[in-house]
Amino acid sequence: MSDASTPVDVRDEDAFDVESMAIWLRTNASDAGGLHETPTVRQFSGGASNLTYLLQYPGGRELILRRPPGGTKARGAHDMGREHNIQAALRPAFPKVAPMVAYCDDESVIGSEFYVMERIPGTILRREIPADIRLDADAVDRLCRNAIDTLVELHRVDPSAVGLAGLGKGEGYVARQVGGWSARYRAARTPDVGDFEATMAWLDGHKPDDIAQVLIHNDFRFDNLVLSPEDPTRVVGVLDWEMATIGDPLMDLASGLAYWAQADDPAPFLAMRRQPTNAPGMWRRAQVVEHYCAAMGFTMDPERWRFYDVFGAFRLAVIAQQIYYRFFHGQTTNPMYGEFVSIVRFLDAKCAELIAAQGDSSFSDAGESSSVGARATGEDGANAEADATGEGGTEA
Repeated sequence: MSDASTPVDVRDEDAFDVESMAIWLRTNASDAGGLHETPTVRQFSGGASNLTYLLQYPGGRELILRRPPGGTKARGAHDMGREHNIQAALRPAFPKVAPMVAYCDDESVIGSEFYVMERIPGTILRREIPADIRLDADAVDRLCRNAIDTLVELHRVDPSAVGLAGLGKGEGYVARQVGGWSARYRAARTPDVGDFEATMAWLDGHKPDDIAQVLIHNDFRFDNLVLSPEDPTRVVGVLDWEMATIGDPLMDLASGLAYWAQADDPAPFLAMRRQPTNAPGMWRRAQVVEHYCAAMGFTMDPERWRFYDVFGAFRLAVIAQQIYYRFFHGQTTNPMYGEFVSIVRFLDAKCAELIAAQGDSSFSDAGESSSVGARATGEDGANAEADATGEGGTEA
């Protein structure tokens, strides 16, 4: 692979009984070809959500194993069966999902439930575009179009036709999200960050009705996309379905765009960047919104989009605060987690500025304002805090 996610030796605390897993898999795999020996196991080091391992068999077959992190119950936030079943059902209609190989709910095999899927060869973009894949500005432009068209393709899947209609809770997704993320922030607030009460009140007072009920990914970013080895402008895989559910597609777009730091954003926002959306040829956020809405047939204008822009920034602030809460209360000593407080403060200012700009005549590229830069010195889906880390994506 050409990206930065090279697997490493398995951490001691994340090790499992490889032989036990290999024996179980030979008996239960949908295709047991090439699984008659014991694989070499390596671990993808990124992520604070589910653990992801590369299984390399002597005959050349490569599989991916996903399991919950230690110290959690598999059922609930880290529901391997749910994640497996969504992908298994979706793949016939959306072939960018990896083929599922097996799901194990017997925790005696490796100490937790887990599932195994085929590895999708390709490149996953992280903070920078790898130099060896040579994407010039024109190629990056094509990549943006293909990535957004992939989201459109997903949102056009009929959940009932693939047996996933039961994921949804019905109308009111937008309202549930506003209420749910507001409750999460209040529960995670520490005394050194703002209260976001004005932002939460604004969101509650401006929330629109659901525009549609579709299958949404809920963590759609470049670091969850696999790009073709032959043509790195083409998306061949979509990873990390942990948060997938039935909901409003504009909320899915807004949540993904919250991570989209463009080249002229202020330094604090660029510093938190986890994908190369500032590279030459990358679309601006407004261009993404316009292309997506035109493809989906949604009528959109800047004032209507403002709600989704504010929601995306607020949701990301909650995610960052949930992580910082663990550091503040001594639940982790990782110094990187301590830096999330500055992200929360920046996003507090960003939300306030977005709301104050109400009435502007163009789509917001919020975060560009120098004032924001200066001030910056669920119920639906699963595992909100794990998604919140922004590190949930790994290779498959």
